[in-house]
Amino acid sequence: MTARARAPRWYEDGALHFGLGIEDTFVPQARPGERAIDEYELTDHYRRFREDLGLAVDAGATFLRWGVPWYRVSPAPGRWDWSWVDRVVDRFGELGLRPVIDLLHYGTPLWLDDQFAHPDYPKVVAEYAVAFAERYGDTVTDYTPVNEPMIHALFSGAYGYWPPYLSGDQGLTTMVRALAEGFVRTQQGIGDVLGDRATFLHVDASMRYAGDVAGEHRAQVERLRHQAHLVEDLVTGRVDDAHPLVGLLRAEGLDDPTLAWFAEQAVRPDVMGMNYYPRISTEVFEDGVHHGGGFADPRPTQDAGVAGLVEVLTDAERRHGVPVMLTETSVTAPAADRVAWLHDSVEAIRRLRADGHRVVGYTWWPVFDMYEWTYRHGTGPREDYLLTMGLWDLVEDGSGGLDRRRTPVADTYRQLATDREANASPA
Repeated sequence: MTARARAPRWYEDGALHFGLGIEDTFVPQARPGERAIDEYELTDHYRRFREDLGLAVDAGATFLRWGVPWYRVSPAPGRWDWSWVDRVVDRFGELGLRPVIDLLHYGTPLWLDDQFAHPDYPKVVAEYAVAFAERYGDTVTDYTPVNEPMIHALFSGAYGYWPPYLSGDQGLTTMVRALAEGFVRTQQGIGDVLGDRATFLHVDASMRYAGDVAGEHRAQVERLRHQAHLVEDLVTGRVDDAHPLVGLLRAEGLDDPTLAWFAEQAVRPDVMGMNYYPRISTEVFEDGVHHGGGFADPRPTQDAGVAGLVEVLTDAERRHGVPVMLTETSVTAPAADRVAWLHDSVEAIRRLRADGHRVVGYTWWPVFDMYEWTYRHGTGPREDYLLTMGLWDLVEDGSGGLDRRRTPVADTYRQLATDREANASPA
């Protein structure tokens, strides 16, 4: 019997697809001095989701990266509340807008003690993913199992900044292992439900280093460059005896049977997505100055502009051997600066495509403004933490809600996104 050929996926038509995202960070656990953070609540998205998805269509986007508030849909073990998500998925269908689902964009349910460090975390996150796929798989086929897994691992496992507040190499290894196992089980579980209809967009943060990278900081920079890919390396079965960080993992308790499990159970992306912010994705090492990195002791950054974007995407394409997508980009700046970056970044991607690189998508993040993660550790009102990054600005309406005010960035995005000739297959 002849095997049936797989039907082409939506991103395989040769065009450059334009998408948007809605910031969906959820860290619902609170403690003295730390507020819960739920970007959907902060941005009034729970109430205005119909309008918000409509904004994406109005801007000319064909897909939207959208995250599920896991802690809300899973209020207790084995109990699901899909009522709000049902309405959102229906709205996607009404608009003809393709959802690319962020299943985990930080944060776990409130009932999961020790969060990612709980021994059942990989099983629990996979059960949630399968429950979502079983409910919505008829219409939702595109998934990001974990957004920016290395940022997860660093903030929760190395910096002690987010729950479960682990730190150092042991904390990092604990988080890397848990996230990677949950990632693998999530993708396998969705694949079991949807078969070859499922598409997996892996997404990680760009981490570049400049300045004194060949001098006194050389060893640290070398480690950081490998560390930036560590979860994805585990997930895709790349951590073997030759991996530069295998010794670190073994020293912190990740044993050979576990490494063998990852090699045997490896999953791959259909598309590799990279999040790149020109003004913050490149950290600078200074001669004679030592920074730990992270929010507590940040290194300075430099604007690497288009050159950094091109390097990030071509490196990802070479490393993974699959099509790549820019899954987040923007600048926090006045509208004129945002417009300029839109033009520059889209033009850079079109040049890459003309040169034969398989860049299949461009994502401006977010549709409308968002709020800084420092809100969690602050005490001021949300307006003190506003980041002007969107196509629409968020404006306080005087009664606790937020209006969406269109900016010239939205008009520019629409012009670029709907230019069929410029976005057509270069072949």
